[in-house]
Amino acid sequence: MRYMLMMHAPRGNGDWGVMNWKPEELKAHIEFMTTFNKALKASGQLVGAEGLAMPSDARIVRATSGAAPAVTDGPYPEAKEFLAGYWIVDVGSPEEAYEIAGRASAAPGPGGTPLNMPIEVRQVMSGPPPVD
Repeated sequence: MRYMLMMHAPRGNGDWGVMNWKPEELKAHIEFMTTFNKALKASGQLVGAEGLAMPSDARIVRATSGAAPAVTDGPYPEAKEFLAGYWIVDVGSPEEAYEIAGRASAAPGPGGTPLNMPIEVRQVMSGPPPVD
């Protein structure tokens, strides 16, 4: 079973409080993520993982009745959290995905304290849901 684990980060001051971290705190966070991803890859569970650009670089796109889509800034500034990155893992059970998400949530933040960021876990569907 494949699951997408989505890391939601608080906006903090600006796009994400990470901009206010000390260089050694940011380095520790990046090293944690690098080691975490290498371990998932070595176990054969990692399908893919990426960090995402800051919300100020995001755009919302909608179809229009014209030829070109409507493109606006997004996500909206009032959003308290944003999607910071994701992993797609291939595991044998939902519990395995939850365990991986728990480890990701413990990434270090300022002072080395675990961030405990929310990680949304959703199964990646291989087809449409069954219809009764």
